[in-house]
Amino acid sequence: MRTPGGARDVLRLAVPALPVLAAEPLYLLVDTAVVGRLGALPLASLAVAAVLFAQVTTQLTFLSYGTTARASRFYGAGRRSAAVTEGVQATWLALAVGVVVIGLGQLLAAPVAGVLAGGDAIADGAVSWLRIALLGAPMVLVTLAGNGWMRGVQDTRRPMYYVLAGNGLSALLCPFLVHGAGTWDGWGLEGSAVANVVAQTVSASLFLAALAVERRRAPAEDPVRLRPDTTVLRAQVTLGRDLVIRSLGFQACFLSATAVAARFGAESVAAHQIVLQLWVFQSLVLDAVAIAAQALVGSALGAAAADPEGTAHARAVAARVTRYGLLLGCVFAVVFAALYPVLPGVFTGDAAVLATVPAAWWFFTALQPIAGVVFALDGVLLGAGDAAFLRTATLLAAVGGFLPLIWLSLLFGWGLAGIWTGLSAFMVVRLLSVGWRARSGRWAVPGEVRA
Repeated sequence: MRTPGGARDVLRLAVPALPVLAAEPLYLLVDTAVVGRLGALPLASLAVAAVLFAQVTTQLTFLSYGTTARASRFYGAGRRSAAVTEGVQATWLALAVGVVVIGLGQLLAAPVAGVLAGGDAIADGAVSWLRIALLGAPMVLVTLAGNGWMRGVQDTRRPMYYVLAGNGLSALLCPFLVHGAGTWDGWGLEGSAVANVVAQTVSASLFLAALAVERRRAPAEDPVRLRPDTTVLRAQVTLGRDLVIRSLGFQACFLSATAVAARFGAESVAAHQIVLQLWVFQSLVLDAVAIAAQALVGSALGAAAADPEGTAHARAVAARVTRYGLLLGCVFAVVFAALYPVLPGVFTGDAAVLATVPAAWWFFTALQPIAGVVFALDGVLLGAGDAAFLRTATLLAAVGGFLPLIWLSLLFGWGLAGIWTGLSAFMVVRLLSVGWRARSGRWAVPGEVRA
């Protein structure tokens, strides 16, 4: 008999989740290439605007992760309609927050872009792009909520199709809307923003349609509830608060690292950017494993309300996923070590930058096994709804590990070695904290909702 939560289940959930995670970065590459043909000024405006707009998804991912944690417990308890209802409530929350984002974004776009851009012409283009792109914010958040409840019911395949459909259509439209065709000159930079809104609207519409299908299929004795439920919304906001604070801790660390690297010169910040983007890339793969862990652990704990073995099953899933993360991290370490002679040269031919890369590269390579375990255990604890602990552990790692070493490296001139020592301390503190928590078993609280 196949072991639930084994390699096959992890792959079944993780493999379709990976294209969803990669879709936005890949689309941004297409968008950058298309806008780049307009010239340096529009591209600079897009860079500023995209960084600002990315904060919407970066800071509000609780709509995915928090919803998965709650929906998966109901699903494990055999209450699919209740799991989908969590998705409905998360969608109401997404729409409400999205409207607020539009309002605040329109008010703050000009002053914030002006601070970041460093020039009126760049800021003007960024604001023009943002004012259009922000109209799609509610749809972005609906998509996050849709991913959340679907992962909770262990369906990562449909979200893959929905997200790729929206981004694929937008990638086809973007060159036409930006550069035009025939006698039409297109909308320039603003066309890129319109293409973004189209992608978000298509994907969100497919997730909303999926909710409608679930409601029709739900049994009459256990319907999917459509009205806003203040009790559920309050619980989702509480969980979301902890995840938002955790995300802000990450942002403070990585923004500080880039700021300090820039003060060591162009070569240092360029080398740091190359290695950091590779870190982001491998994080996508490890995040896919973490998403599988969330769904499987949450489901096991939800089932534990009626099955005494459910908690033991959740711990067994956690142990297996951790081993998979360690193995994957070791594979990444070997691959990146082997590719060192050639991979940095793909990103730059500047001899000074290439000479600086090793100061970060070997930290990055050595951290892969640690990252594999940390990401896996993050997924386990997120699936258990242990967001308050993760919030505290992340802030402790930031304040006690990353940030002091980052700023000391600036003070004493340690360069990239100091910056990546800070990142290493950050990861080690996280490893120790989530490892202790996982071993303690305090996260394994059975029931349809976390008490």
